[in-house]
Amino acid sequence: MKKFIYIFLFLIGIFTNAQTELVFVYFKDKPNSAAFFANPTLELTQKSLDRRSNLGIALVEQDAPIEPTYIQNIKDLGYTVTDYSKWLNGVAVEADAAQIADLKTKPYVEKVESFIVHPATPIIKKEKENKFENIDKNSLTSFNYGLGAAQIDQVNLRAVHVAGYTGKNITIAVIDTGFPTVDTGSVYARIRTNNQIKGGYNFVNKSSDIYNVTLDNHGSYCLGVIAGYVENSFVGSAPDADFYLYASEDNTKEVPQEELYWIEAAEEADRKGVDIISTSLGYYDFDDPRYNLLYSDMDGKTSFIARGAEIATKKGIIVVAANGNEATKAFHYLITPADNKDVFSIGAVTSTGDAASFSSFGPNANGDIKPDGSTRGQITYMGFNNAVTSGGGTSFATPLAAGGIACILQANYSENRDTIKDLLRQKASLYPAHDDQRGFGILNFGEVMNNVLATSSEIKQNNLKIYPNPVTDILNVKSSETLLSVEIFDNLGRKIKNLKNTYQNNIHNLQPGIYYLKIKTEKAKYIEKFIKK
Repeated sequence: MKKFIYIFLFLIGIFTNAQTELVFVYFKDKPNSAAFFANPTLELTQKSLDRRSNLGIALVEQDAPIEPTYIQNIKDLGYTVTDYSKWLNGVAVEADAAQIADLKTKPYVEKVESFIVHPATPIIKKEKENKFENIDKNSLTSFNYGLGAAQIDQVNLRAVHVAGYTGKNITIAVIDTGFPTVDTGSVYARIRTNNQIKGGYNFVNKSSDIYNVTLDNHGSYCLGVIAGYVENSFVGSAPDADFYLYASEDNTKEVPQEELYWIEAAEEADRKGVDIISTSLGYYDFDDPRYNLLYSDMDGKTSFIARGAEIATKKGIIVVAANGNEATKAFHYLITPADNKDVFSIGAVTSTGDAASFSSFGPNANGDIKPDGSTRGQITYMGFNNAVTSGGGTSFATPLAAGGIACILQANYSENRDTIKDLLRQKASLYPAHDDQRGFGILNFGEVMNNVLATSSEIKQNNLKIYPNPVTDILNVKSSETLLSVEIFDNLGRKIKNLKNTYQNNIHNLQPGIYYLKIKTEKAKYIEKFIKK
């Protein structure tokens, strides 16, 4: 009997030693980086270089391509290499303990790091959970701005649109699951017709297949929050922005390789000159629990994806990430990469401004306030395929915020990105207070716009007066500056009429309601709301 026990234990030992794990092999250097610095356009587009130049960000060796001979060396050892990162300077492979020890001896290898943070975690197969939120797939097409008006107004984004800032010439990368119907659906027709979709890639299956109907629709919904457009029914948060669409998540499984897919997508976004990354993905548990993360790991440094997201921010990209929908679960905290301090993480609120019940709790494990701010994430409207629909989750609060940030960047592209993130926090509804589900509160894009355009309320008070308000017949526009143009927009953001550049304006014929004045003077632009009785 003892003999059989020894044999059994021996077989267990063999199995344990042969068990592989996902590891990242870091290379020591980039020996051909000089060629990159001599001609960086071989790796980065001019738009990417212009973003760096505009923001005073220098090129570093991190920007240079990974050394191809090192990758080939790993392949020659018998490994399958499909994923690698120039930012982290290495490749991901499956290796057992003996192979890891051997890899560490190679002269071009700096170190080998496992994706397993807590090795003692037992291997237990669990049932696959639905990672994303429920979507109301009933078509709703009977309103104006329309169904999205309340979520736009809650974050004071209408005034930004009226001012002419709709995301034009700002590029957003949506990193998500996939984008079925975006190539055919009528709600995306406007961005297709205007050539606003600049490209895309599927980093999961390593192909350009991002529209396949077998892919999860989550990315299409998120894009629909920002870019969806249905005449008289819905307008997204940045309808005139440009987009790159990247698939990095396989919704049929949860594997740590997805963190690398995301980093690869972020690197490609940087190459293309993207200004904003909107990502409604996040991680802490995996199908193989060996790779699970604890709350203590939500420090912005432990996970590979958090490190990649931080690097993206250093390149001048604003990374906007969902804080998570874990509030009602045992793990009720934020998820990565929202845990990184430099990532602008988004919580979800209801139509009344309360925290959505599912919205994950901050702060991160370092005590940094998370989320940074919040937008509508319960019954959030979006375009999808051929209709307007709604859904719930920080997944949809995130693209709503990302679109608003794109409009702010259009208003002042040269503004320092950290300054913009600080303004977003400071102008939010709870600042300087905060809570653990809403962060600094509901974002206020109109107030941020006023600041980045240097048109503070004090300047307005001194240089511009609109009265009476509410108004019945004569609207007075008084300014110490020369008026160049005065335009009236309705509550749907449509231009109604031009006013004469005079102080007194007869608006007797306007229907009662809420309107916006867009005023341009010799020194500034102003947006003022007034009520017609």
